[in-house]
Amino acid sequence: MTDYASRLSRAREAVAAHGIDVALLGTGAEFAYLTGSWVSSHERLTCLVLRPDAEPEIVAPSTDIESLKCVDAELRGWKDGEDPYALALEGLSPHHVALGSTLTADHVLRFQALLDGASYVLATDALSELFTRKDADEIDQLRTAAHAIDAVHIEVPRLLQPGRTEAEVAEDLRQLILREHSAVDFIIVGSGANGANPHYDYGDRVLSAGDPVVVDIGGTLPSGYHSDCTRTYVVGGDVAAAPADFGEAYAVLEKAQAAGRAAARPGVSAQEIDRVTRQIIEEAGWGEHFTHRTGHGIGLSTHEEPFIMEGNGLELTESMAFSIEPGIYVPGKWGMRLEDIVVTTAEGHESLNQAPRELR
Repeated sequence: MTDYASRLSRAREAVAAHGIDVALLGTGAEFAYLTGSWVSSHERLTCLVLRPDAEPEIVAPSTDIESLKCVDAELRGWKDGEDPYALALEGLSPHHVALGSTLTADHVLRFQALLDGASYVLATDALSELFTRKDADEIDQLRTAAHAIDAVHIEVPRLLQPGRTEAEVAEDLRQLILREHSAVDFIIVGSGANGANPHYDYGDRVLSAGDPVVVDIGGTLPSGYHSDCTRTYVVGGDVAAAPADFGEAYAVLEKAQAAGRAAARPGVSAQEIDRVTRQIIEEAGWGEHFTHRTGHGIGLSTHEEPFIMEGNGLELTESMAFSIEPGIYVPGKWGMRLEDIVVTTAEGHESLNQAPRELR
């Protein structure tokens, strides 16, 4: 609880530094980071209210107040039929308002109706220094998560046997992920042409010897921190059985991903890392087939800042955690992706994932 009190204090300081009169954050990862609570009140408003000149408050349905009593904030309960939005803004006439990224449109519109003439920013941006820089305990959790998903990837080659379906492999992966995590976040088993869809999941396609397979998996630890790691495999134990151009492209992908990891260090912008990986793939003639950003931040959310992509000039600082995951996708033929989670250090970076990166 000392950690959460400190985070709330620093959040108020950030609100003041950005000239924000009030920050309103709904439930989810931002709320949990600052309070330690993953409470969910469904469509009813639960809101953390941060002001530079007052102690933190939480406005929540009376049905959920009991579960929030461990939070170091003033609790203000409301009953069905009362106006929680007016309660959250009671005594305030704010001009500059920060809204949490998880507040849905129904909540935002009701706040806006009470805030005539106010200007708005995303609380995620205003508090980015808190959310993007991980403390030592958070990095330990992410390291544990990375080791947990690495342990699953070690088992993948034995699962990818000719005659099995993607769905059968996915079910085995589900059980393996749950041995190491408290929940499964996602499973992608994209074989053959299915691997050319970066956000495919899995289906009834039957694996054949020589099929390339993209396996992207992630889970949640009891602490709420996430794992996320992608490796690409060839069915049947003989990588030479893959399509003729596949091995050549994979060598390019390995080089690009290694260069992206090497570029990850404080002082470099997020878009510079994207450019490093993309340039290698483009120069090798595969540029049109690299169709997504190079990476994303990770923590209590699977996807968060810093987003490693063109147009994001955010300068990386020490203790930021994010993925490096370039890919090459040829529609109708095959796909490949290679992903590690890294954390920036004073000297450069630490790669949290250590599962083999070579084609297996």
